[in-house]
Amino acid sequence: MPIDKSKNTQILVSFPNDMIEEIEKFWHEKQLKSRSEAIRELVRIALEKEPSE
Repeated sequence: MPIDKSKNTQILVSFPNDMIEEIEKFWHEKQLKSRSEAIRELVRIALEKEPSE
């Protein structure tokens, strides 16, 4: 599926291997479609927990 560049921006991010293991564990436990979806979900969760300024 092509990415709608008017609504999405691709970025390259490097993660330590131990963090990738945790992301993949989350990905499989939550039965998400892809690693990217797992990362987006983890970021969304973290952002919702951040206090608003």
